[in-house]
Amino acid sequence: MSEAGARTSSIERVRAALAASGLALEAVELDASTRTAQEAADAIGCTVSQIVKSLVFRGEDTGEVILVLASGTNRVDEKHMAATAGEVLGRADADFVRAETGFAIGGVAPVGHIRPVKTFIDRDLQQYAEIWAAAGKPNAVFRLTPDDLIALTKGSIVQIC
Repeated sequence: MSEAGARTSSIERVRAALAASGLALEAVELDASTRTAQEAADAIGCTVSQIVKSLVFRGEDTGEVILVLASGTNRVDEKHMAATAGEVLGRADADFVRAETGFAIGGVAPVGHIRPVKTFIDRDLQQYAEIWAAAGKPNAVFRLTPDDLIALTKGSIVQIC
């Protein structure tokens, strides 16, 4: 992404990525916080399982961003995901997340990153007709389908737990 693109607000990068996808998806800002999966589900009126949690890890060998898009109720089995990703997953602190994705923790979207990220999608999300993902701010989300998520991110469907 260009330097100008990196300066664009987080939600505007998400909106631009959604518009460029050709899918009829729209990021909306809510009055309530959507920082956690539970807060998002409460604000939207869906189940926590329908929330797409964006979990950012740092590849221990490569230093690259590894993004795991998980169902809101699932916990990532890090040993299993390390085998899937092909390297040990390290913790990504707030500075790493911001520098590498352009998002603050609590608003990391599946799209609109400032550089490409390796993405894995929780297989459990496929059971829902609609899911909700963060849109770049702690109170912004967008509704999509699991197929939309795959198309947007080019992520691999995996078992995360």
